[in-house]
Amino acid sequence: MATPELLQLLELLVLLFFCVLCALLRLLGFQLWLQTMPLVNPRIVVSSTIGVGIQLALTILAWGDWSTFFAHPARTWLVIGSFLLLIAAWFTGTSGVSGGIAHSAASKTILYGFGIVILAQVVVPPFCDRREIWVIDGDPVRYFGLILFFAGSMLRLAAAFALGRRFSGLVAIQSDHQLKTDGLYRYIRHPSYTGLLAAMIGYVLIFRSAIGLLLSVLLFLLLVNRMNDEEKFLETHFGDEYRNYRLRTRRLVPFVY
Repeated sequence: MATPELLQLLELLVLLFFCVLCALLRLLGFQLWLQTMPLVNPRIVVSSTIGVGIQLALTILAWGDWSTFFAHPARTWLVIGSFLLLIAAWFTGTSGVSGGIAHSAASKTILYGFGIVILAQVVVPPFCDRREIWVIDGDPVRYFGLILFFAGSMLRLAAAFALGRRFSGLVAIQSDHQLKTDGLYRYIRHPSYTGLLAAMIGYVLIFRSAIGLLLSVLLFLLLVNRMNDEEKFLETHFGDEYRNYRLRTRRLVPFVY
């Protein structure tokens, strides 16, 4: 059962979530974006909702029991936070998995790899958590994972807001595509991948999973492959503009990598 102290901590986390989200939207020029906010695409709403629903359903099924899954606040807020993030994502104006006017054929294959690894990350950790298989002991691990999940998800969401329709599941060039080099992209070239990696590491830590951390290594290697393909593709399209951009930025972490 959750203690009053844990419930207070979770209330603070939710408040922090909204404060950080508001700050990110402010930094991204939310007022300007609001004036030109794209219509919500029903196809994106339906597909993203189904995707998040399947992900959470598989997580709960892997755990094995509905009632005990929600007995811990960290797991409860994983579900609540996922749906809050989903609702915000409806308004990003992304292209979904659009191939645009040109796209990298290799990005489709890499996308399948992402699907397999992320499927393993949402199934294996909850299964092992309930059965105490290769788990890292202690509730602080769960709450650190929850914070990391929120932080990484918000960073990825902020990147989607920044790119709008240029944001796609495929490595693609959309119509009237311009290179983004300011805001989140001023210091790192792939903030959405940084967010994805952080969010999935947080996801597996909510279930204290050492196996999940090993799967995160595979996710990182896939991301490296994806970044190699994406940067080669963008350099072909944008030429010196992208080459110069690469020289003054890092991939995932400012001043590090």
